Amino acid sequence: MNLLKNRTVLGVFCIALSLVICFAITPLFNSGLAKKADIVRVTKNIKAGDQITKDMVHTAEVGSYNLPENVVRSLDAALGKYAAADLAAGDYILSPKLTDGPAAENAYLYNLTGEKQAISVTVKSFANGLSGKLISGDIVSVIAPDYRKMGTTVIPAELKYVEVIGVTASSGYDTDTGDQRKDADKKDLPATVTLLASPEQSKILAELDAEGKPHLSLVYRGSRENAAKFIEAQDQALKALYPPLVNETAKETAEEKTAAAGAQSAAPEKESPSESEVR
Repeated sequence: MNLLKNRTVLGVFCIALSLVICFAITPLFNSGLAKKADIVRVTKNIKAGDQITKDMVHTAEVGSYNLPENVVRSLDAALGKYAAADLAAGDYILSPKLTDGPAAENAYLYNLTGEKQAISVTVKSFANGLSGKLISGDIVSVIAPDYRKMGTTVIPAELKYVEVIGVTASSGYDTDTGDQRKDADKKDLPATVTLLASPEQSKILAELDAEGKPHLSLVYRGSRENAAKFIEAQDQALKALYPPLVNETAKETAEEKTAAAGAQSAAPEKESPSESEVR
């Protein structure tokens, strides 16, 4: 205690401490700050669900001090992945913000092959959409009351078996996935049902939705193999109702050739000049 009260000893101690800080601790701290690391940085705004491509990101060298452990450090770890959250230009990419596949709520939209389309119909009332019980993979029939103002309620031949690929609430979140946002005591009711349809089916569905009258009835829920049988039966019916365009084009071409040949044979032959005319 007497030594600490001695100003000379206290001064020497402070000088020694400052030398340790200046020549030992500070260089170590500066060397840590000087270390660099490569990270992946966003170059343009990316929306949740977008697939990461080369024009969206680049590698940048930054100070390694205080970098998050889960920051993405190589392009290979980011390219081809999907954004799980919105990313702004200049952001670092953290591994939890990337997924191997699109978000569950719109994954079905990435499986379209071009042969069929995804189209949504509005659920006008609770009963129209099977009381909110529909889920992805269900096979439904579309019932049309007063179909095309004919005064009868029918199931159009084109819409006897249609696959449900999404059920969405008014919030924009799917109600048949675990990612929907809802209160613990309240379930989000469906506002639209998304169906997998051919172009011909899509036109009829759009027409029915504009009239506000489609009802959906559940036909089958079960294995993918059995569901595919219903869709195959519907596809065969569509081929019968709408023959392939190639056949129609070939038929029209054949009819045009036949008409042209008939017109040519029916044309009057030019009479030969008589001998008097020649003279």
